[in-house]
Amino acid sequence: MSEEPDYVTLVNTALEHTIPVAHNMGVRVVDVRPGYAAAEVPMEGNGNHFGVMYAGVLFTVAEVLGGAIGVASFDNTQFFPLVKDVQISFLRPAKTNVRSEAKLDEETVAAVAKEAEANGKADFELDAELTDEEGTVVARTHGIYQLRRFG
Repeated sequence: MSEEPDYVTLVNTALEHTIPVAHNMGVRVVDVRPGYAAAEVPMEGNGNHFGVMYAGVLFTVAEVLGGAIGVASFDNTQFFPLVKDVQISFLRPAKTNVRSEAKLDEETVAAVAKEAEANGKADFELDAELTDEEGTVVARTHGIYQLRRFG
C-alpha cells in the first residue's frame, strides 16, 4: 500500500521557489489533500497604511489554494494548475492572522481529471473563505483555474 505524498511540504517548497513573493509574505499551506487545501498568513509584516491586512495579501492567501488543490488532486507528473480568473469580496477588515480554505468534491475532481486527460486541459471553479483568528469571515473568493498538460 502506498502512502500519500507530503503535500504540505511539497506545496510550501514550491511556493518558496516558484512564487517567492507569496513565501516572503509568510503564506504557508497548513493542510492539503485531494480536494482540500488551507493556507495561513500572518498579520505581522502584512499590514497597510491603516493597520489592517493589505488586500493583496488576502488575495494571495486565497489564490494559492487552487495550485495546492491542483497538486494534491490531479496527476502532477502530467498536469499543472494555473489561475485564469479570481474575484474577491472584502467583507471585514482583517486585524489578525488569516486562514483561507477551499475544497472540491470528488465528482468534480474526477470530471476535471477526465476532461484534462481527453483534451489536455480542463477548467475548474474554486470558492475560498478567509477567516481571522476569531473565525470572522473577512473575505471570499471565486476562482477559475485550469489544469493543463505539460508541454
